[in-house]
Amino acid sequence: MNIECPAPRHEDELVLLGHGAGGRLTGELLDTLVLPALDGQSGPLEDAALLPGHPDLVVSTDSFVVSPLFFPGGDIGSLAVHGTVNDLAMRGAWPLALSVALIVEEGLPLSELRSVLQSLGKAARAADVPVITGDTKVVGRGAVDKIFINTTGIGQRHRALRPSAAHARPGDSVLLSGPIGLHGTTVLSTREGLGFESDIASDSQPLHRLVRALAPLDCHVHTLRDPTRGGLAAALNEIARDSSVHVEIDESAVPVPEAVASACDLLGLDPLIVANEGCLVAFLAPSATDEALAVMRSLPEGTGAVRIGEVLRHGVSGQVTLRTLVGARRVVEMPLGEQLPRIC
Repeated sequence: MNIECPAPRHEDELVLLGHGAGGRLTGELLDTLVLPALDGQSGPLEDAALLPGHPDLVVSTDSFVVSPLFFPGGDIGSLAVHGTVNDLAMRGAWPLALSVALIVEEGLPLSELRSVLQSLGKAARAADVPVITGDTKVVGRGAVDKIFINTTGIGQRHRALRPSAAHARPGDSVLLSGPIGLHGTTVLSTREGLGFESDIASDSQPLHRLVRALAPLDCHVHTLRDPTRGGLAAALNEIARDSSVHVEIDESAVPVPEAVASACDLLGLDPLIVANEGCLVAFLAPSATDEALAVMRSLPEGTGAVRIGEVLRHGVSGQVTLRTLVGARRVVEMPLGEQLPRIC
C-alpha cells in the first residue's frame, strides 16, 4: 500500500517530563511548582522526551510504588519494565537500555526481593532490552512500603515515526489496541480482597513490538498514548488539549470486560478512568485505519484492536465527548485527582 505523506505540522521540541498529568490536581502541581522550578519548557507533557542534540533518541523515567507487590498478571518488577518500555514506544521508539534503582524497606524478606528481581529480569529479557546500570538503597522500616522501583529507559525512534500528543488532526481515527480497566481493577481487587481478581488479570505487557509494526505507516500515525494513570479519559483529554482538537468516542465501541464493568459498578467507578498497563490509543489518518487495525490484530498485543472514535472536524477545542448507548452525548472530563492510588 503506497500512501503519500503530507508535510508534518512541526517537529517536536524537547519536553522535560516523561508523563502526562493523569489528573487535574497532578497537572496543577506540575504547572505551578515542578516545571517552573526546573525551567521546564512549554508544550505537551509527553510519555518520553527527546534527548538534546540527539533527535532520534528518547528518554523516559518513572517510579513504581504499586501495592500489593504481586497481583494476577504481574508484579512490581515486570510492571517497572513494561511501563518504561511503553513510555518509549509511545514516542515511536525501540528500547535500547534500562537503568533500575531500588529503594528497599529494612526487613523486606529476601524471598520477596528475589521474586521481584527475577520477574524484572525476565520481563527485560522478554522485551529484548538490557538493564545496564542501577542503584540500591535500604531505608528504615516505614520509610517506604516494602520496595519502590525507579527506572529510566533510552530508546531509538523508528524511521519517520514521530508521534506526539500535539499531532492529532481533525478527521483522525481513534484506535484502541485492547480492552480497558483490567490493570486498575485487578490491583484494587487484590489489595482490598474484593474477589474480582479471580476473574480478571492485569493487562501489563510491553507494546514496543506493536508500535514497530505500525512504523511502515510512518507519518500517518499522528499520536500514540498508553492510558495508564487516569485511564482512557485522561489520555484522550491530554491529547485533545495538546492538539487543540475535539475528540469523540462511541461508548458501544469501547471494550470493557464484564468483570471490569461489574467491579466498577460496585465501586462507583467509571471504566474510562481506570488505569491500564497493556493497551494503547492511536490517532491516525483515516486512510490508514483499515491497514493499522489489520496490523495490530495480527499481533498478540493487539488482537482486540478496535476503532472507538474520531477527531471531529468541527467542535470544541480541547474537549472529549462520549456518544452513549442511548444516542446522547456527554463530556468526558479530565479525572480529578488520583481515583485509584498505588496502581503503578
